[in-house]
Amino acid sequence: MDLKVGHESWPIRGSFTISRGSKTTAEVVLVELSRDGKTGRGECVPYARYGETIEGVIREIEELRQSLSEGLDRRALQSALPSGAARNALDCAFWDLEAKLSGTPVWELAGLPSSPEPVTTAYTLSLESVEEMHRNAAANAHRPLLKLKLAGPEDLERVKAVREGAPNSKLIVDANEGWDAGFYSHLAPQLRTLGVEMIEQPLPAEKDEGLAEIERPVSVCADESCHDRTSLPKLAGRYDMVNIKLDKAGGLTEALALKAAAEAEGYGVMIGCMLATSLAMAPGILLAQGAEIVDLDGPLLLAKDRPNGLRFDGNSVYPAEPALWG
Repeated sequence: MDLKVGHESWPIRGSFTISRGSKTTAEVVLVELSRDGKTGRGECVPYARYGETIEGVIREIEELRQSLSEGLDRRALQSALPSGAARNALDCAFWDLEAKLSGTPVWELAGLPSSPEPVTTAYTLSLESVEEMHRNAAANAHRPLLKLKLAGPEDLERVKAVREGAPNSKLIVDANEGWDAGFYSHLAPQLRTLGVEMIEQPLPAEKDEGLAEIERPVSVCADESCHDRTSLPKLAGRYDMVNIKLDKAGGLTEALALKAAAEAEGYGVMIGCMLATSLAMAPGILLAQGAEIVDLDGPLLLAKDRPNGLRFDGNSVYPAEPALWG
């Protein structure tokens, strides 16, 4: 098995801001695994919030080069690396390679009941001033589902402005751990009145125990608090939904298992993404089948995408062609 791994930078249209800061590029790691004339690809986004860096993720992957040449496979990978970006890129590259070597699509290899269908994705409005978020909402009022990045004292005014700009869109909001319990308790009932249907990660993951004792008038979704199946026991009574992301779970293999386990425990499922290209989104479309909320809009926020990127038609994103992945 031959391995190639490298860093790529993809420009964002303008900038993208959440509670932890702004960025103008999507920084990704690309992995290619080759065997018998076929190549599988995977993409990940190292995330500083989880102690990851581009250099550190590449180093983790490089440390498996010898094991890969000696036959390390996707199943063994699950214990060779922890959940996170490095394992995600390798895991998704393994799936893609298996599909190309066998001539069988990944959905079938994964035992899914049918080929994936197009799904409706949320469109994310970056954290901006009240006035700018109103303008952005009005420009995207044709979209059925808008996701708002929030982070502070003007959040209620931001949501009101977005609701005014996009009166017919469903709204979900993401605080990215930017609130405290008091602010959440004050804001949540008002967000319900404005038609907000879900609040994502309102409190810091290390301080979310208070959610078990606070009324949740709007469904609350765990993002930073939920990585893989080992996260689920801590979520009981605190959250109504989980946001499954390939980079947190460490690849499609664990993400599929997490989805099944979460659904079995009664959680609603959201499929999310990091800011990245269509290659990173493609496995997520398999996860998105039947999910309550899909947020796979990463490529729409970039200035350009990969060749053979996902097709976005109006508000729908279509499954990947084999030339991209799977």
